[in-house]
Amino acid sequence: MSAQVIKKEDGLFFIGFNSNLSAVDILEKYGHIPLPPYIERNANPFDEKRYQTIYAKEQGAVAAPTAGLHFTEEIFEALENKKIKYAFLTLHVGAGTFQPVREDDIDHHQMHSESFNVPEKTIQMIRDAKLNNGRIIAIGTTVLRALETAFSEENIRPGFKETSIFIRPGYKFKIVDALLTNFHLPKSTLFILVSAFSGSDTMKELYQHAIKHEYRFFSYGDATFIERS
Repeated sequence: MSAQVIKKEDGLFFIGFNSNLSAVDILEKYGHIPLPPYIERNANPFDEKRYQTIYAKEQGAVAAPTAGLHFTEEIFEALENKKIKYAFLTLHVGAGTFQPVREDDIDHHQMHSESFNVPEKTIQMIRDAKLNNGRIIAIGTTVLRALETAFSEENIRPGFKETSIFIRPGYKFKIVDALLTNFHLPKSTLFILVSAFSGSDTMKELYQHAIKHEYRFFSYGDATFIERS
């Protein structure tokens, strides 16, 4: 089997394989777990279990939605005991999640698109929660982007959609009230998103606290719970 780079575009390589196998089968056979570039080691058997959410089902993501790594069966049991409802959606996290902002003016930054599917059950649960003055808490920035994209439509329908939404200060949030997310890299679109969500001053103060107390950042790190400003 051989592979050929067809083109490079926006920092991504497009590759063609000389094989009868599908791309997914080739990756399953020859690939390895795509740990983020700031984890400067090769993946090991520990990562096969740890770098994955316990509720993952569908193929298609190039990385784990890392806020979900904090969840265990015990946490879901605790949510049920407290009568806190939760619902799922499918995220195909894209390679753009690792792309830093290289533009001096963030308005010139081009986001890569990611696909997602918000099922009908989840849509209805969100509607019911809003009607009953409940809060919508997104688990991770990719979930937040998916929900904000889905609920920007007048007639919300389930099914896979693409989003390249770039949430930055000045964005008017439509649906998400609170966010559980990891501490993110500086100069990233994710830090820009959380700054838009809770305010730049709040996030700077929060990150200074995290640095002072030596919190762990990034995929295998600590999480923060923030509310919409």
